[in-house]
Parts: sequence; structure tokens; C-alpha cells
Amino acid sequence: MDDALYLSLVIPVYNEQENIPVLVERVGAALARIGKPFEVVICDDGSTDETPALLAVAQQQHPWLRVLRMARNGGQSAAFDAGFKAARGQIIATIDGDLQNDPEEIPRLLPMLDGPDGRPVCDMITGWRKDRHDTRFRRLQTRLANRIRNTLSDETIQDSASSLKIYRRECLHGLQLYNGMHRFFPTLVKMRGFTVLETPVKHSPRHAGTAKYGFRNRAFRAFIDLLAVRWMKKRVLRYEVSEVGSPAIVSETLKKVRS
Repeated sequence: MDDALYLSLVIPVYNEQENIPVLVERVGAALARIGKPFEVVICDDGSTDETPALLAVAQQQHPWLRVLRMARNGGQSAAFDAGFKAARGQIIATIDGDLQNDPEEIPRLLPMLDGPDGRPVCDMITGWRKDRHDTRFRRLQTRLANRIRNTLSDETIQDSASSLKIYRRECLHGLQLYNGMHRFFPTLVKMRGFTVLETPVKHSPRHAGTAKYGFRNRAFRAFIDLLAVRWMKKRVLRYEVSEVGSPAIVSETLKKVRS
């Protein structure tokens, strides 16, 4: 971690050549508004289009931009994990690379971490895409998925899979991820004892390109992942422990005994 760096924005991308130039410009303009040092970590998840070339150009123009390149396509969970481990900021934010998450929301959400007195209010903010700009079938699919997810995992999060999220760094430190776990970040963070605030955020139509995930290639896998999270939540270790006595006093007592 770099103590001088306030924010790291992690963005996974895969074959987003139509979006990269606009994404970089909007992100830079949005984060300049926070008035604190920031970096943007774009993790290219094995793109096969012009995404790598466009990122190379953008990196020359923007000193705050860092680019990670996955050796092969590993999925969003792997890309997020790589980005989290590379991020150096005290606060870590995430969005998708398709610009359906508005980067301009980040300066609005950041102050919600702390109250007016500067004291922490929550450890993580997760965006709720309350008014989604998707097809009717996709909205229906999402509502059904969220209902099933909350029922099986005993959760109340309205939109766990939204990529617009903000974390205090400690929420993610040491977090072990597996394929598909990016859909359950609020639950995983809560399981570690941190607090989560869900708030409505803007959701925009896709700027360009096509969605990389649909009902056929994620529904069954997401359900299996949900069962894994349900199992983890029921088996998570919960206990309080404290050491009895003072180590210094014990050490002194042993010396007297030996003498």
C-alpha cells in the first residue's frame, strides 16, 4: 500500500475496444474531482481484439493509468483478484469496463464511507442498479437471480452482482477468491466482520460493443457458486478470544522459578 495514494479504481475488461478510449477519459475526469491522489488499474482479461493496443496508447497519455495483462481469459473473479492485489490505494473502487456503471458516481459515493464527524460509517459501499437499462428479459433474469440468491444465502442485498463498489482496503486484504465469487462480494465482506451499505446508483445503456455474459453461460454456474457461498456462510468461524494474564509478568515469574 502507498500511504500517499488515496484511491485505486480497479476495472476488469475483456474485448472492449469500442469502449476503452471513452472509458479512460471519463474515469480520469471523474476521479480528478475527488481532489486526492488516485490510480486506475485496468486488468485486461486476455482480450483478443484491439484492447491491448488501445490501453498501451492510453498508458502513455495518463500517468495515473496502470495496465495488467492476464496471460489468458480467466473470468471476472480472476481479473478482480489480480487488480485488488496490485492496487496500492487506501480505498479500492470497482466498475465494469462497458460504461454501464457511471464513473461519475464514485466521487458521490466516497463521502458515504464516513459521517459528518469523519468517523467511519461503513466499510464497503455496494451500488444497487435500481433502474436498469437492460432488456426486459435481462431485468427479469436479474430479479429472479437476486431473489434466489438472497433466499439461499440469507441475505438482503438487492443487487449483489453490481460491479460499482467501494471498499476500505482492509475488507479485501487476505480475501481468498474462487471463480464466480465476484457476484457475492457483499456477503464475503460481511462474513469477515465488515459493514456494508447498499445504495441506489445510476445504470446506463451499454456505450458500445456487446455483453460478454448471458443467461446460458452464467445461470447454472452462478447457482453452483451460490451453493458454495451458502455453505461457506454456514461454516464460517465465529469466536472471540483474549489472552489471559500478561506475557511480561509470566516471563518474569519463570525467571524467578529457574533461579
